[in-house]
Amino acid sequence: MTDALPARSRLVAAALREAGIEGDIVVLPDAASTAALAAAALGIEVGAIANSLVFWSDDEPLLVMTSGAHRVDTAALAERLGRGGIRRATPDQVLAATGQPIGGVAPTGHPAPLVTIVDEDLAAFDEIWAAGGTPHTVFPLTFDELVRLTGGSVSRVA
Repeated sequence: MTDALPARSRLVAAALREAGIEGDIVVLPDAASTAALAAAALGIEVGAIANSLVFWSDDEPLLVMTSGAHRVDTAALAERLGRGGIRRATPDQVLAATGQPIGGVAPTGHPAPLVTIVDEDLAAFDEIWAAGGTPHTVFPLTFDELVRLTGGSVSRVA
């Protein structure tokens, strides 16, 4: 079944299986490059979308898995994490760090593990959905699976 997926999504699917996560990658008919578009396509609350946002902080990429219901407060998060600052990564930085395009960044399947922060608000949902490596692919998982998959630290991000 994964043979029909885009190459980037096949890498994500392999990482999911390796981590013991059973949710299948779903190919959407239209690109869902924002949390609102993904939620509408799936018929779920926007808060149940685990948005993968790549930032640049202390000369390295920082992946923040945030609920689609709000924005990351970068100043407050930098203070909480004891970092010099957090700013949005450029499209080139995102691609270099993840191998995936903006709007389709998955929490896994990257060339190397990324320091990851997982939004504590995602724990309110029994099932959450994340991008599968392209703007047309998504997959379901639980909050605990997301934390385990990414090796992320749970924090308030808004």
